[in-house]
Order: sequence, then C-alpha cells, then structure tokens
Amino acid sequence: MVFNTGAALLDAIVLSVVSSDAEGTYGYRITQEVRAVLEVSESTLYPVLRRLQKDNCLTVYDREYAGRNRRYYKVTEQGIAQLNMYRAEWQSYSEKISAILFAERSGE
Repeated sequence: MVFNTGAALLDAIVLSVVSSDAEGTYGYRITQEVRAVLEVSESTLYPVLRRLQKDNCLTVYDREYAGRNRRYYKVTEQGIAQLNMYRAEWQSYSEKISAILFAERSGE
C-alpha cells in the first residue's frame, strides 16, 4: 500500500476486528484479519494490542486450546466508545478525501 498507516488507523482497525466477536479473539487471528487488508507485521500489531490494553480499550484473558494457553483480547466499554469515535472520524475524513480525489475537474 502506498499510503502510510498511522497509529490511530491501526488502533481503529484492531478494535474493529476484536469487536466483531463478543467473546473476543486471539492474537494470531487478529493479525491474519488485519493483514488481509494492510501490509503489517506481527511485530507491528502486538505493540498495538498492548497499547490498547494499557489504555483500557481491551481486556486480556487466556484460554486453553489444544493443550496450550491462547491469549484472547476482548473490547471493553471504553474500547467501544473509542471505536465509535474512530468510525465517526473516519467517515468524515474519508468523505473529504474522496471528494478531492474523485472530483470532476472541468476546463482546467
């Protein structure tokens, strides 16, 4: 992708992915879903998860899977509020950018 992905956009995407499952989801699955739309490494996403946890947007719990513990992330009420703010901001931002990028220019 030629456009830079800032921290706020990564936070919004991760919160959206995690919020899509009421029980939460685990790190590898989050990574795969994000990587389906953005070129990011695991080493980029795990600090995002830790930051969102530190900011009380995510809670973390472990669950056994195939004899091992798997770390799950779940969105908090504060995380939902943050995600809703990101969604509103993204809607406004993307409409403004699209208006410029796709504007019909006549006679210039």
